[in-house]
Amino acid sequence: MKNHFHLLAFVFLTTLNINAQAAVRYVDLNSTNPVPPYSNWLTAATNIQVAIDAANPGDVVLVTNGLYATGGRQWNQYDATNRILLTNAVTVQSVNGPAVTTIQGNRVSSITNLTNAVRCAYLGAGAVLAGFTLTNGSAGNGNYDNGGGVAGVTLGTMVSNCVLAGNYALGSGGGAMGCTLINCVFSNNFAEGGGAAINSSLINCQIINNTAGWAGGALGGAATNCLFAGNHATNYGGASGFCTLVNCTLTANWLQPGGGGNGGGSYYGTLLNCIVYSNAAPNGSNWYSSSMNYCCTAPLAAGSGNITNSPLFVNQTNGDFHLQSNSPCINAGKNASAAGNADLDGNPRLQGGTVDLGAFEFQNPASVISYAWLQQYGLPTDGTADYADTDNDGMNNWQEWISGTDPTNPLSCFKMLSPSNNISGAAITWISVGGKTYFLQRGTNLATQPSFSTIQSNIAGQTGTTTFTDLTATNFPLYFYRVGVQQ
Repeated sequence: MKNHFHLLAFVFLTTLNINAQAAVRYVDLNSTNPVPPYSNWLTAATNIQVAIDAANPGDVVLVTNGLYATGGRQWNQYDATNRILLTNAVTVQSVNGPAVTTIQGNRVSSITNLTNAVRCAYLGAGAVLAGFTLTNGSAGNGNYDNGGGVAGVTLGTMVSNCVLAGNYALGSGGGAMGCTLINCVFSNNFAEGGGAAINSSLINCQIINNTAGWAGGALGGAATNCLFAGNHATNYGGASGFCTLVNCTLTANWLQPGGGGNGGGSYYGTLLNCIVYSNAAPNGSNWYSSSMNYCCTAPLAAGSGNITNSPLFVNQTNGDFHLQSNSPCINAGKNASAAGNADLDGNPRLQGGTVDLGAFEFQNPASVISYAWLQQYGLPTDGTADYADTDNDGMNNWQEWISGTDPTNPLSCFKMLSPSNNISGAAITWISVGGKTYFLQRGTNLATQPSFSTIQSNIAGQTGTTTFTDLTATNFPLYFYRVGVQQ
């Protein structure tokens, strides 16, 4: 099984935000007069590492267009050579972005020639690398065989607006290891574990067509607002293994057919507001041993808010994983778990009041209610049913959705029952839904403002009814109570 995907249209913005106190070192591959400390374009260095060596913490190394494939430095005697080595908090930034500015390593794929491996970049604490294509890098030297494209010592190292393509690691993290990567694209990287990345934080990234022995996309770490598509592994985790994923889309990832591999999408992951659909594996086509809440996947996973409906992508065959206007994933997520204020396109999240599932937010929802919930009860998604009381029980459909009751059954209605009072206090009971969380408020004088104050929150709802005993209701002649659904 082999999938081919075109990368989505992706705009890279390399913003030059240079502190007035920072010194700037300049790099131009075609400079004819390189003079230290490379403080202007007329005296620019021809080699990025030379300019880095001339920089102090807080400085910026500004690189213009070109293929930078010479020079190298080891972090220590056991590490592979790095095309650039940033040990200080220096920012290395291209002028015009990854389409025209490339750092090229030297890829090896055999243990017999590891001494020839050259990783594209190694970053120390506080270092920033922005706006490059990192390609043909390789890591494979004893214990330092991770992160073929870029390796970092901490998630505090930043890689932004970069393309990591065609890199290799003898160990793990074909594209990256131990970094925070923002607005990056990983494609056609390879490693034994984590074809794209290991133990990294991926934010608004595309992870496309990477390969590994295990975890074809990401191994360990976290991903938010990311797309995993067309990644492949031999053993487990076609897209990811041991990862925390929030508002991600995992689709068309796969494991080697005919083997015993587990988890074509997620393997031992924790997923929130994700779409994990149309992946393939001998065992657990979409997920295996993963914790999932508010996810679109099949089969139905244990957890809150999960659905099995097809996500209805615009055109999966052509690699367009945006949501159609009738997708059940619209408004189907949990806001408390939403990943940031923007989706993978950079468009606003929470269009319609509730976050969508997956990496892309549908920008013009007609309804403010979960489309999957409306479709479950045969209600229209065009907004006309949102505030209608379909079953005439005194609650409109938006209220029924929030409370988890059935909008077509008048007996399924969120309401309080008659309280009981004894020497221990007041027992307050209401019709409830398992999996919902409630708060209870109390007042003694409805003429005052505010009339109510919360006496208990995070009350786990039971199927049928829930009772909470107010042990402090023992010394006042009159109490008023109200209960609400905690979102």
